[in-house]
Amino acid sequence: MLTRRARPIRILATSAAVAVLTACAPTSGSTDQGTSSTTLSLVAYSVPKAADRALEKAFADRQTGDQVAWRESLGASGDQSRAVANGLRADFVHFSLTPDVTRLVDQGLVADTWNDGTNQGIISTSVVAIVVRKGNPLHITSFADLAKPGIDVVTPNPGSSGSARWNILAAYQSVIAGGGSRADARTYLTRLFANVAALPGSGRDATTAFTSGTGDVLLSYENEAILARQSGEELDYLVPSDNLLIENPGAVTTNAAPAAQDFLDFALSATGQGIYAAHGFRPLASVAGVDTSDVKGANDPRDPFPAIDKLSTIDETFGGWHAANATFFGDDGIITRIVAQSGKS
Repeated sequence: MLTRRARPIRILATSAAVAVLTACAPTSGSTDQGTSSTTLSLVAYSVPKAADRALEKAFADRQTGDQVAWRESLGASGDQSRAVANGLRADFVHFSLTPDVTRLVDQGLVADTWNDGTNQGIISTSVVAIVVRKGNPLHITSFADLAKPGIDVVTPNPGSSGSARWNILAAYQSVIAGGGSRADARTYLTRLFANVAALPGSGRDATTAFTSGTGDVLLSYENEAILARQSGEELDYLVPSDNLLIENPGAVTTNAAPAAQDFLDFALSATGQGIYAAHGFRPLASVAGVDTSDVKGANDPRDPFPAIDKLSTIDETFGGWHAANATFFGDDGIITRIVAQSGKS
């Protein structure tokens, strides 16, 4: 049901996107206590860094036999996927977009059954949020406000960032959900990109730019806004009632150590999804019993994930990522042309 290979995009990223910390094959050895150890390589997009590390720690704490340690490579989703395709070692991948996994399926690096489960290959979900300065001094209330004159917007670059593509498609669809035509939506995006003050290379780089003082508004994930507040940032955010379900895939590579599959199973458990929820991600609907009773940093920590009035999905609304990438982000795609015409790439 999820989509296959994405068409390439030639919008240039504005920063060096792949931050490779380590990369190596899984190794086994003996600890001082005589138990064996396995080192796994995680390659992921940068946004879930804190959540993935908390998951790694909880997974390690529950091990009674082999001990697992992690080596990490973090960066923009598309760049990370291409790095693995070009030889970067990975046992477990966590990307922003499904096509970043299917690229690896096409090369035999991930099994073609990776999305056969009830979760369809997705391990974390969110929605798009509009992040504003503390107190919302410009009184931003919806996607429509971002196209008004005088609003400086920060959003990641769609050439490298999966977060950017989710943001842009959510903003586009909000026009149609409000009764506008496709032509109206294109006009809206043209005005929105005229207001773009920065196109950082990844979702995390975009948050850093905003919290460092760039722009009036940040287009981002809901979980990224929550994490920023958990980290002490003084900002506000709102979740538009017309929104897009963000679905982030995770997969084990074909040559991974067995512990990588155990880690994926843990990520999909109620405990694992609870860890993601604590870091601002919405739990998978297919996982029951997830505790979301106290998510610090959320607008309402006791009810952190408000229902969305009109929640679009990439498959039902846009025909899947293959179609969406061709229409919006391909060589002659709607967004490719708009970004080029804006001179912001």
